[in-house]
Amino acid sequence: MEKKNALASLSALAHETRLDIYRLLVEAGPAGVPAGMIADRLDLAGPTLSFHLNHLRHAGLVEFRREGRSLIYSADFARMNGLVGYLTENCCQGEAAACGLPVCAPMPADSDTQTRARGGMRDEAVSRARRR
Repeated sequence: MEKKNALASLSALAHETRLDIYRLLVEAGPAGVPAGMIADRLDLAGPTLSFHLNHLRHAGLVEFRREGRSLIYSADFARMNGLVGYLTENCCQGEAAACGLPVCAPMPADSDTQTRARGGMRDEAVSRARRR
C-alpha cells in the first residue's frame, strides 16, 4: 500500500460515525449489510449515512452492490488488511517474527477491558450518548 492510500483510509476512519459504520461492516463480513439496516442499527438519517458511506467508498474501504432496490455495503477486506500490513510492516525493524514478542499481532476487540478496570470509559458508550 502506498502512503497516500494509507492516509486516505486513515483520514476516512478518523471520524466517529464512519468508524462506527466501518466496524459494523467488518463485523457483518463479506455478505455485507443493506444501507437501511446500517441506518437503523446506528440511528442515522439516510442523507447522513450516504455522506459517510461515500467517504468510506472513496477511500477504498467500502464496496457496494445492488440487490433489487437495495444497496448492500461491505468492507473491502483486502484494503483493510493492506492498511494493517502497511502500519505494521516495519514492526521490530521488519522482523516481527524474530523479535519473539507478539507486539505486532492485532489486539482482540476486548483489549479495552484493562481500560475499564482502571476506571476508563469505552469510546462506544460515549459516542452513543453524544448522538442522542
